[in-house]
Amino acid sequence: MLVVDLSRYLPGPFATRELLRLGARVVRVEPPEGDPMRLVDPRWDAELNAGKESVVCDLKTEPELAQALCLRADVVVEGFRPGVAARLGLEPGPETVWCSITGFGTGGRHAQRVGHDLNYLGWAGVLEATAPTNPPVPVADFTGSFAAVREILAALLDRERTGRGSRLEVSMTHEAHRLAAPPLLTGAAACYRVYACADGRHLTVAALEPRFWQRFLELVGLPGLDAFAPELPELAARLRERPLADWLELLDGEEVYAGPVATLAEAGAEFGTTPPGRAADLGEHTEAWRAQLRAR
Repeated sequence: MLVVDLSRYLPGPFATRELLRLGARVVRVEPPEGDPMRLVDPRWDAELNAGKESVVCDLKTEPELAQALCLRADVVVEGFRPGVAARLGLEPGPETVWCSITGFGTGGRHAQRVGHDLNYLGWAGVLEATAPTNPPVPVADFTGSFAAVREILAALLDRERTGRGSRLEVSMTHEAHRLAAPPLLTGAAACYRVYACADGRHLTVAALEPRFWQRFLELVGLPGLDAFAPELPELAARLRERPLADWLELLDGEEVYAGPVATLAEAGAEFGTTPPGRAADLGEHTEAWRAQLRAR
């Protein structure tokens, strides 16, 4: 299936990367200066867009190529503010699944409000328990991405039944609000927290169940502490007595729900995946698509 990605930065490109992983052919339509992510973070841009094709098109002065691609596409993903795609003359074909990833949806008082991930999380109430600390990942962007993939796959299944495309709308703020966690899971309980070790590294503890919590306490030599106390200074002090590697060795093989805060390099070595080829140069596939669309 052909997926045309008109979006920029992270939410749309992450969604189309997932569709690529599932077997789609993805074409990213970029302005003459390229997706801003190429300059903001070239490494991340390369990871997001490895295996995709790149077509350059100035949507304001020469939208015809993008218009033709949208009519040809099985799926179009865009992240414009509501109404912009229509003003540019970008419309889906009758069988196209068109997905708009928005900040706040197309209705209501925030529809035209600009924003990025951190703004959406703030509006969604997700940051209440942890502000002013930034979240470690752009949660609203990723929830928008995965919601887009979910809705697109459902729409493609529906198209198999009806033969018709559909228009989809994803609001990153609404999706983030759905995932807002209770205080228990954001640091309000001693049994579910990140603790510092002697070497400056950190141990995650998530022993919500009583038997796992009690076993953890036995192993660290502090039985009988209250799992749901807001603070346990004696536990924090005990875990600062030894380096992370020592605690991991002690806890390995035990059902205690504890683990390391790994570095990105450590996590990548164990859990990382190989990108599907390289990221295309800006506009690398423009002329090939012009020729292909003219031939139809």
